[in-house]
Amino acid sequence: MPSADSSLQQQLQRIAEARHHDPHAVLGTHAYGTGQRVLTFLPATREAWLDEKFMQRLGDSDFFQWQSDGGPLPAHPVIRRIGSTGTSQSYVDPYSFPPTIGADDLGRFASGTHVESWRILGAQLLSIDGIAGTRFAVWAPNAERVSVVGPFCDWDGRRFPMRVLGSSGIWELFMPGIGPGELYKFEIRARDKPAVLLKSDPYARASEFRPGTASIVCDSHHRWGDEGWMQARAQRNWLHAPMSIYEVHAASWRRHPDGRMYSWRELADSLLPYVREHGFTHIELLPITEHPLDDSWGYQTTGYFSPTSRHGSPEDLRYFIDACHQAGIGVLLDWVPGHFPRDAHGLASFDGGALYEYDDPRKAEHRDWGTLIFNYERNEVRSFLLSSACYWLEEFHFDGLRVDAVASMLFLDFGRQGDFVPNRYGGRQNLEAIDFLRQLNATTHARSPGTVVMAEESTDWPMVSRPTDAGGLGFSMKWNMGWMHDTLNYFKQDPLYRQHHHNQLTFGMMYAYSENFVLPLSHDEVVHLKRSLLGRMPGNRWQQLANLRLLYSYMWTLPGKKLLFMGGEFGHPWEWDFRTELPWWLTSHAEHGGLQKLIGDLNRLYVDDPALHRYEFEPRGFSWLDCNDAQQSVLSFARWSDDRHLIVALNFTPVPRPGYRVGVPQGGRYREVFNSDSGYYGGSNAGNGIPIAAEPTPWAGQPYSLPVTLPPLAAVILRPE
Repeated sequence: MPSADSSLQQQLQRIAEARHHDPHAVLGTHAYGTGQRVLTFLPATREAWLDEKFMQRLGDSDFFQWQSDGGPLPAHPVIRRIGSTGTSQSYVDPYSFPPTIGADDLGRFASGTHVESWRILGAQLLSIDGIAGTRFAVWAPNAERVSVVGPFCDWDGRRFPMRVLGSSGIWELFMPGIGPGELYKFEIRARDKPAVLLKSDPYARASEFRPGTASIVCDSHHRWGDEGWMQARAQRNWLHAPMSIYEVHAASWRRHPDGRMYSWRELADSLLPYVREHGFTHIELLPITEHPLDDSWGYQTTGYFSPTSRHGSPEDLRYFIDACHQAGIGVLLDWVPGHFPRDAHGLASFDGGALYEYDDPRKAEHRDWGTLIFNYERNEVRSFLLSSACYWLEEFHFDGLRVDAVASMLFLDFGRQGDFVPNRYGGRQNLEAIDFLRQLNATTHARSPGTVVMAEESTDWPMVSRPTDAGGLGFSMKWNMGWMHDTLNYFKQDPLYRQHHHNQLTFGMMYAYSENFVLPLSHDEVVHLKRSLLGRMPGNRWQQLANLRLLYSYMWTLPGKKLLFMGGEFGHPWEWDFRTELPWWLTSHAEHGGLQKLIGDLNRLYVDDPALHRYEFEPRGFSWLDCNDAQQSVLSFARWSDDRHLIVALNFTPVPRPGYRVGVPQGGRYREVFNSDSGYYGGSNAGNGIPIAAEPTPWAGQPYSLPVTLPPLAAVILRPE
C-alpha cells in the first residue's frame, strides 16, 4: 500500500478490499497541501490519465493519483483508463459529484409514506452540471459495502462502490455516461458476514429476458393519447357503471407458430379488437411484473417496477394500454404484494439478512408456496409497496389493481396449522398488514381517482370493500369466492338432483350487499385437476354446452361485476395450459362459436341496459320473483334501474317448461330480449318468439303474471314493451 498517514491508509485498505461505506470521502478530488489531488481506484489497469495528464500509480497498488500544486482542477475531471489487456475507457469521474437525494425524500422513505420512491431509488437518468448519466440508488441498511456493476466495469464490484447516505440505509452513486439500455446489478457485501451478493435492482424499470436477471437502465418517451379517457376516468362513478372483465394471461392467449409469445404491440392489434368485439369493458392481466419462472404465471414477482421482458419493452406496454384506452377498454393489473420468491438475485435476504421479509421464519415464510412474506411492519417496505402500486396506476395508466391472496396477508396463521406468532393482543390477525392495506387503498384512491382496487379475499373478513374511515379495509370491490364455489358446486350436479342443492343458488343473495362484489370465474377454476368449466358440466356434450350457457346467463344477470378467464367465452374443453396458446381452432365449430356469440350478447345487454348494472351493489337493483321452486329447479327475479326493469327466468333442468307462470310487477306486454337456448348460440331454439301479455293473475306475491316458455337448461330475459 502507499505510504500515507494511518487513517488514510486504513481507508485505502478498505476500498481495496471492497469494504468502504463512503468512497467519496477518499476517491475523487480533494484538497492536498496547497493544491488538490485526484485519487482513483482502478483494478486491472495498466495506466491512467486525467484530462490527458499521466496519473501516478501509488506503489504497487491499484490506486492512481494526480496532484496539482497550482490552480484548481476541473470540477468533473475525465479519467482515461488503459486496461491490462490494452483496452481504453474514458469517463467522467463519478466521485466528483455531491449527493443528489434530499433529506425530505430520505425522511419520507424511512417513515413509510414515500409513495413515489421509484423517483429516488433504482436507476434514474439525470443531467448534473450538464453531464448526462444515471444515478443508481438502493436500500441496503445491513450492507458493509454496495457497488453498482455491469458491462461498463466488467462486473467488477471493486470498481464503482457507492456511498451510504447517513443512517438511511440508502446507497447512491451518479455514473456519468451511463444511458438507456445499460445492464446493471448491485453487488452487496453483507456486514459481519462473509457473503457477497449479486442482486437485481428492486426498483428496476426494465429487466433482462429470462434466464438473464440483470436490470436495465431505461427511459420513457411515450406520448400518451388517452387524455380523454383519463379525464373521464377521474369523474367516473364505477359503483354504478358496468364492468365486465376479460382475464388474460398474455403469454398464452395467442402464440406465434414457432412458440414465441406475442409482443404488447401485437396484442394491441389482436387482443384489443377481440375484447371489443365480444363486449368486455376491461382486460385484467395476470401479473406482468418481471418474474423468473413461467410456471408461476407471474405470481412470483421479482420486479415490482419492471414489466416482464417477455412481451417487449416498458414502452410497448404503455403503447398497449394507451391503445386500449383510446378504444374505450380499461386495463387492470393483477398485483402481488403478499409474497415474493426466494431467487438469489431477488429480494430474499437482500443485504445479507431479512430485509424485505420478516426476520422470524414463523412469519416470513409461506409454507404452502415456498415464498417469503413482506415485512409490513417495516416502513421502508411500505414505501416500496405503496410506490409500486402508485407506479403502475400513474406511470402506466392502469385503471386498477387486483390484489392477490389478501387472506394470506390478513392472517398470521395462514397455511401454518397453528404454528404462528400471535399479534400483540394474542390474536391471529396481521395488524401491520391490515394497516398497510388500508394505507394502500386510501393512497391510491386519493392519488388516482376513478381507479379501483379489488381484493381476492376468500374468508368472511368484514367490510373489505368499505371505506377505511368507517373501519373497512378500503377496497373498491371484493371477489365473491363464496358465490363462485357454491355456483360451480351446484352446476356439477346431475339436474335430477339439483332440487336438493337449490339453496346453493339462492344463498348468495343473503349477503350480496355486504360487500361490493365481483363474480369471478377466474384462471384458478380451470387448473390443478379442477377441469375446465365445460368439463365440470354433467350430461352429454349438448347438455354440457347448454349448462355452460345457462351458467353465464345466471352470472351476467345477477348483481355484481363480472370476470371471466380467457377461453371460457368459447367453452375451452380442457384445463388451461400456460405453455401454449388457447385452442382457437375450436371457435370454428358451431357450438363453441355460439358460446362466443352468447358472451358478446350478454356483455352488450349488461352494458346497454342500466337495469343490469345501475344498482349492482344496492338492494333496490334486484328482487326475487320466485326463489322457492326447488322441485322444478327454476329461479325467477327482476333487475331494476330507476325507471325500468327486466324479468329473468332460469330453468336448471333439461325439461322444457311451456306455460311456466312467472309473477311480474306490472301489466302490459313483455318481449323476450335474450334466450340462451337460441339456435344462434347452439341451442334448441325453444322460447317466446312473440310478446307475452301479462295477465291480471296474481302470482308469487306479484299483481300480474306471465305464462312463459322455459327452454331446457336455459335462461330467458324479458323486457316490458
